[in-house]
Amino acid sequence: MQELKERIVKEGKVLPGSIIKVDGFLNHRVDCALMSRMADEFAGYFDISKVDLVLTAEASGIALAAVCAYKWGIPMVYAKKAKSDNIEGGLYQSEIYSYTYKKKVTQILSKEWMTEKNHVLIVDDFMANGEAVRGLCELVQQAGAELIGIGIAVEKGFQGGGDRLRAMGLNYKALAVIEKADETGIVFREED
Repeated sequence: MQELKERIVKEGKVLPGSIIKVDGFLNHRVDCALMSRMADEFAGYFDISKVDLVLTAEASGIALAAVCAYKWGIPMVYAKKAKSDNIEGGLYQSEIYSYTYKKKVTQILSKEWMTEKNHVLIVDDFMANGEAVRGLCELVQQAGAELIGIGIAVEKGFQGGGDRLRAMGLNYKALAVIEKADETGIVFREED
């Protein structure tokens, strides 16, 4: 998605450790109009008529997933990183390693909100090593739901998470794939 790539170059920052900071429009301060156009891009790639639930991870994927779900007229649910007192009944759980927080995290989702009847599209803001999405895929599998696809706003292609998902044959789409990010700038992967 050219507009997203332009925003990354214009407003993004590369921090030490090849961390891409795009919190001015994607995952802290949110440009909802851009999110809406990203939802349109995903709808052009995935058959949204087959999707009845959008799934993401807490916390930075929530904004994009919510806009997508709203535009498509379906519910959105997110996997939490901690159990709260208001979650009743059984839970699906997956253990992941968070690249952002440099520690193990347990993703949890109430069995009340995803079942074997669901057709799920995972939507998230960032893909690095792919751990969060791998964990979300595990939750879908535990529920017995059907995974329709995975939509990612920005993929750090040099960290391999997206390539692993592609190699598994999953229906996967990243709107911007960064091949290189350092003090000299950001280089995007050519479109397929």
